[in-house]
Amino acid sequence: MQGNSLWLGRFRAPVKFGMIIFIGITVALYLYLITLRLFSAEAYGMFEMIRPEGRPLVLTTLVSLGLALLFATLFLSDRLGVIETKPEGFFDLVSVVLGRLAMILVAFIVLVMFYEVVSRYIFSKPTLWANELSLWLAAFVFLLSGLYAMQQRCHIRIYIIYDLMPRWMQKTADVISVLLIVGFTFALVWGGYTDAKNRWMRMETFGTAWDPPIPGIVKPALLIIITLVCLQAISNLIADWNKVTVSHTPADEVDEHEIEAIRRTLGEK
Repeated sequence: MQGNSLWLGRFRAPVKFGMIIFIGITVALYLYLITLRLFSAEAYGMFEMIRPEGRPLVLTTLVSLGLALLFATLFLSDRLGVIETKPEGFFDLVSVVLGRLAMILVAFIVLVMFYEVVSRYIFSKPTLWANELSLWLAAFVFLLSGLYAMQQRCHIRIYIIYDLMPRWMQKTADVISVLLIVGFTFALVWGGYTDAKNRWMRMETFGTAWDPPIPGIVKPALLIIITLVCLQAISNLIADWNKVTVSHTPADEVDEHEIEAIRRTLGEK
């Protein structure tokens, strides 16, 4: 098992065990909260889930969920996908781990939307929180997937002119692009720090019936994750500095593994 490990090594098994334990605890607590909502006057709903003060059961559920997400992202990041670029340093590992978190959050959004559709169109009981929760999660998916795309070098890049350049000119272009990213990040943090701090300190809410603190959390997270994107860009520049010139063709966009999977699926049918 350790031979297939990307970076956890002998810690892979304990991390997997922790993931299973905390997922089990979270599911059990969630089912218990549903039972309370059905049969008890002291029911906790989504309104209380973002206001856990004085509610130990809600706080315990949120802590367990957070630990389940932490262990799940660590465990899932220990395997490299067939089309993924192998991490080459600390910042690469951080980006891969956060990229796995973005993938998990996408699944959460699907579950939230499924719950809303069933609740609205089958039971005629639409929720007050599904739309805001989806926006909240989608904001982090957007930010974290951008960081992951930077680490994987799969962001938009035009190679038509780049491939015609000699290596020294390609390095110059890379330096200029990274300097532009650094300048943008500096301007964004410089201009947005005070506003983000104020929103965080008063935990600014969204102003809806559920009233989640989306602005108070997303705005500081925006500055933090954009800074991570900047650091990842610098890390990419250092890692790629002495690599040989690579020519790009339309065939690079063809995913042979996906084509083979489709062939196997069609063959089974």
